[in-house]
Amino acid sequence: MQRSVTLGAIVLATAVALGAFGAHALRARLAPEALAQWRTGVEYQFYHGLGMLLLAALHQRLPERPLRLALALLLAGVLAFCGSLYLLATRDILGIQGLTPVLGPLTPLGGLCFIAAWVLVLLAARRAH
Repeated sequence: MQRSVTLGAIVLATAVALGAFGAHALRARLAPEALAQWRTGVEYQFYHGLGMLLLAALHQRLPERPLRLALALLLAGVLAFCGSLYLLATRDILGIQGLTPVLGPLTPLGGLCFIAAWVLVLLAARRAH
């Protein structure tokens, strides 16, 4: 579960950097709705980065296979959910408005990855006891 700690730390460090970037560099350039999208991405990235660290802490108590799959799903969720929100929030600045039909559906798919990861942890915990 060393990978959980490593990935969790990377996801959290990146969340801090993206949060600071949003607060300082983007605040004056984004509409309030777009800035709110950015903040939502940062918040969910923080939550699930901490979740990755939690998986590392649980590795002695729960079966390894579902925890590894949950870790992969959390990472996929961060990339799809948070990543799509970051790109949607900055699409006007980046000139990628045409990607909105592609990026829009990625957000709920990332959310489904988050849900599936936590359901796996729930099932692993129920089986362990």
